[in-house]
Amino acid sequence: VQLQASGGGLVQAGGSLRLSCAASGSIASINAMGWFRQAPGKEREFVAAIRRNTGFTAHADSVKGRFTISRDNAGNTVYLQMNSLKPEDTAVYYCAAGSIGSLSRNDKVYGHWGQGTLVTVSS
Repeated sequence: VQLQASGGGLVQAGGSLRLSCAASGSIASINAMGWFRQAPGKEREFVAAIRRNTGFTAHADSVKGRFTISRDNAGNTVYLQMNSLKPEDTAVYYCAAGSIGSLSRNDKVYGHWGQGTLVTVSS
């Protein structure tokens, strides 16, 4: 499974960005995809996740109401719409995919990772 993330960049506080993650390869067994982020000097943290088949989602409390995860009809591309961005959202954002029993916020259960895309929010 290969994951290609894109869409990061520099934006002012209050602005918006949309991240994309395209999955390819042997993705038939993948049933969940998600976004995590890692800020400098901090541990990687869960942002949002989505079921490929049902579209069921989960979002971290810190981004609820501002970020929305979604997928295309085929479930091969996942998006993260980020609105009302804050400087504390600055981080490298990673796309993840896995074959997991339930939608998880634990990064250790996701077996596939993209290369990361940098989001910088200026104040």
